Formats: sequence, structure tokens, C-alpha cells
Amino acid sequence: MIQLTNISKSYSSQELFSNLNFKLNSGTRVGLVGRNGSGKSTLFKLILGEESADEGDVSIPKNYKIGTLKQHLTFTEKTLREEAALALVDEMKYDTYRVEKILFGLGFSQEDLDKDPLSFSGGYQIRINLAKLLVTEPNLLLLDEPTNYLDIVSLRWLKTFLRAFEGEVILITHNREFMDSVCTHTMGLVRKKIEIIQGDTHKFYEQLSANDELHAKQKIAQDKKVKELEEFIAKNKARASTAALAQSKVKQLEKMDIMEDLGFDNTLEFEFNFKDTPAKVLLDVKDLSFGYTPENILFKNISFTLQKGECLGIIGKNGKGKSTLLNTIAKELKQLSGEVNYHGTTSFAHFGQTNISHLSPNNTVMDEIYAGNAGLSEAQVRSICGGMMFSGDSAKKKISLLSGGEKSRVMLGQILARHVNLLFLDEPTNHLDMDSIEALTNAIKKFKGSVIIVTHSEELLRRVCDRLIIFAKNGAEYFDGGYDEFLEKIGWEDEEQEEKVKVTPKSNNKENKKLKAELVRERNKITSPLKKKVERQENKIMELEELLETHHQELIEVSNSGDSSALMELSKLVSKEETEVEELFEQFEEAQMELDEINESYETKIEELS
Repeated sequence: MIQLTNISKSYSSQELFSNLNFKLNSGTRVGLVGRNGSGKSTLFKLILGEESADEGDVSIPKNYKIGTLKQHLTFTEKTLREEAALALVDEMKYDTYRVEKILFGLGFSQEDLDKDPLSFSGGYQIRINLAKLLVTEPNLLLLDEPTNYLDIVSLRWLKTFLRAFEGEVILITHNREFMDSVCTHTMGLVRKKIEIIQGDTHKFYEQLSANDELHAKQKIAQDKKVKELEEFIAKNKARASTAALAQSKVKQLEKMDIMEDLGFDNTLEFEFNFKDTPAKVLLDVKDLSFGYTPENILFKNISFTLQKGECLGIIGKNGKGKSTLLNTIAKELKQLSGEVNYHGTTSFAHFGQTNISHLSPNNTVMDEIYAGNAGLSEAQVRSICGGMMFSGDSAKKKISLLSGGEKSRVMLGQILARHVNLLFLDEPTNHLDMDSIEALTNAIKKFKGSVIIVTHSEELLRRVCDRLIIFAKNGAEYFDGGYDEFLEKIGWEDEEQEEKVKVTPKSNNKENKKLKAELVRERNKITSPLKKKVERQENKIMELEELLETHHQELIEVSNSGDSSALMELSKLVSKEETEVEELFEQFEEAQMELDEINESYETKIEELS
């Protein structure tokens, strides 16, 4: 059980936590929510010991293992087997079967073990890092945005895996549906404190809203009482007859614990400007095909019409062509064949990750909003800037000084400035926090025009999409129905072959730990002389082979010289050395086999105690 007691942490003038308290119970899976910059990742660093609190204590039980999943995928070995084996500690470095067992459980095959880790898809590369993590037998998984850059199929797999994990989990993600489906509790960093409830994010925010409402009512009542006391004191403190009573009111006022006004974080505000159109059909796509070469076709013969008010979702694994299809429809790429026809009154805006490069580095945020609609007044531009969280002087910041997330918000602001009836949105929820994603979802639902959206968010798909284009193994196909209907009728191909795996963390039972420690000591005592013997034999074989190579060379030279006496002696010596090498090899193989059998036997016993 991890416990944080009276934790305070500040950076320069910014206070993140103040007297923060938290206890993690056995088997709990916690979703950690809070605005960007509220200190979620810092809390992880405090638990991992990567940073120290200014005040307070972090208590972690002895032998309690914490694992964290790396977001950055860096591989150094040539094969999957060797890469995953890097996670084995010294006393287990020969126990590669432990790694293989976990890899098989995570969906890898025997043939995959000899493949280059970089040859796998992004989702399977995440699984490689997860395998390396699980080899360490963690009791707690700390997962900071594990959903970043995962496609929809990988997200669904990771969701199933975490639900089956029997240890503790603390999860940070802006993907609300993912968090709610995995976690037993929701914990939020709110106004420098921690609030935690059993249940999902919806229950958490409902409770938070109810608490805020109660606080506001109590604050109003207290403010009224304070005002009455202050007025009484002001009127009566100068009169001799009422001075004592006024003084008692002063003491009463001093003893009051004055409630502070609640601070509320800014949330992005979305309202797309609809340009009226008499058209019922805004977009007509016929037999659309695209490939960077005629041999490499990403999609072919895609046909659909998009009526006013409809939303089409484009879904599938990463790298299949989803963004390419959207860019082709937006006429940023030239199709190989087919037609993209807009109604004469159609006006569209395109948000995509590559579109950020269209922003001018020397322009300010306000300049870019004006670029979206030059007819806006300064007040209207500043209103949009404020809605995108660029209020005051920050609206005059240059684009070159902004982060990737801030640039995405500028692009969204530029779209809000335009009058359009068709939206192209490519992963619009990237870089947005949970509240901002909710605001964007509601704005899409309210928009009277049409929308085509590329997303891996299952919640967003369910809430806004009427129809789909699905990228699967055989290219792209149009589906006339929503996301749940797709799952029911077709589903994802990979999930038909997936086995649900239950990965159990290292046991916390003290008696089991004691027995395992005894088994490890017993195994090491037995295997230590065998390991030394194997090492000696290996070194002896290498020495003899080098000597044999030298004598073989001498034999060739003597044979050429015609010295029969020397030739006979060398031949006997070479024959003797070859026999000795063969005998040593047999002894080496027997000793190695005995060592492997002992290790395997003890590992089975140890695993039975886990």
C-alpha cells in the first residue's frame, strides 16, 4: 500500500500541491484527472522517487515494485527475443523462457521472436515495452498517457489487458472512455488537493459539481454573516454602552474560518460558425482511389455522399491511409482516379496535424485568427483567442514560441473564425484535456453542417458519427451505420485472434516471499559450482581450438617441407587435441543441460508461489 502524507510541491512561484494526502489500496485501478499543468506527471515522479516533495512523506512498502510504461519507443537489439531479455536482472539473464512466456501472452508468435523490434507496428511496439515491464513483476503500474499514438485496435487491446491485471494501476489519459472502462476509482487534482471517489469520471465530476455548489451556497451565507457582523461593529464600537458587545462580535469574526472563492480553470470554448446553404448534399465522392505509386494503393473505389448535418468517421490502424483519404477529399492530394464534387455553396475548413506547418512563425496568434476571417473585429478575434485560452497578452505571442498543443489550438481558433458548412477534422482531440474534448464533442454535435472526422476515440465515434469508412487489411470500405453497429456486425479482425491474457503481479504474501527467497538461495547454491564448471569448460574449449588451429597450420607447412618424422608427431598431436575437444564438448553439453534442468525446475516451483 502506497501512502502520500501532507505532500507539498512548488516550482518557482507556482504551487502544485499543498498538504496533499492519498492512500492506494490493494487491487485498486485509479484514473488520475486534472487540467494540463495541474501536476499529474509530477505526482508520478514523486512516487517513482525521480523528484522530491518540498514537504511531506511518500511511503512505499518494502519489496513493492513499481513499473512505468515508457512512451518513447527506443530499441537497441536486433531481435525481439534479445530486446525483451534486456529487462532480465543478472541472476535471471539466462531465463529467457520467462520473457518468451510473457511475449506469447501479449500476442507475439514463435516466429516473431527473431524479428527486428522496429519491424512491428506502433501498437505491438508498445506491447514490447509492456513485456519488458512485466518481466520485472511489478505490483503497481504507473501509466502516463499510454494511449498516445496508439491506434483504435491497440487501444482496445490495452483496455482488455489492464482490466485483467491483478495489481494496482494509476492511469493518466485524456481518453475518458478508455479511463472509465479500465479504472475502479477516479482521482482528481483539484485546487492543489486530491479528491478521490469509487466510480468513473462522470460520477467524479458530478460529485465535484455538487461539492462546488454546496461550497458556493455556504460562502454566500458566510459572506452575509460577515457583512452583518462588520456593520454591527462599525456602528457600535464607538458607543460606550455597546463597545463591549461590539468587541465580542470582533472576536466572533476573528474566530471564523473564512471560506475562499473557488478558483475555476479555463476551458476551451467551441462554437463553429455555420454558413447557410440550400444544398442537401454538400459532398459527393465517386470511385476515389489513391496511391503514392500504382503498385502501392492505399484505397480504391471509395464512394459516398455526405448530406447536410451528417458526420462520417474514418477509422482504422495507424499507417493505413486515413489522413491521406481526408487530404485527398480536401483536394490537398491528387487522386489516382475518381471524383470529389462539392456543391457550389459548400465552404469547408480543414484541421490536420500537417496543417500546423501552414501557420506563419512570425505571425501572432491574433494574426492567424484574422487569416481565418479578415472581416472580424478586434473584439471578435480576442473573443476567439480567449476561447482557445490565449487571453490578454498571450494573444500577441508569436507562433514560433508556441508548443505543438498551442499551435493546434490556434488552428482550431482559425477554423472557428470562418463561416463554413463542412468540417474536416484529423485527430482534433490530440493535445486537448478531458474538459476541452467534451466541449469540442458538444460543438460538433451542435454544428448544423457536415463533418468528416479521423479519430481513435471510441467515445467520440459513438457520440457524433452516423456512418464510417473503415481501413482494414483489404484497404478501405464504406459502412452505412454507427460505430457500435460496426462492432456488432463486423468488428476488428485482430480481436478474433486475440486471447485474453491474465497477467498476475508479484505476490505480496510474506510467507510466499520467504519461501521464494529460500528457493532462490537453494537454487544458487546448487547451480553455482555447475556455472563455474560450464565456464571453465567453455574457456578450455576456446583455448584448445586456438591451439588446434595453430597446429593445423604447422601441419600444412611440415607436409610441404617433406619432413616425415615431424609430420607424424604433429599428426598424432592434432588427433589427440581433436579428441580432447570433442570430449570437452560432450561434457560441456551435459553440464549445460543439467544447469538448464535445475533452473527450469526451480522456476516452476517459484512460479507456483506467485
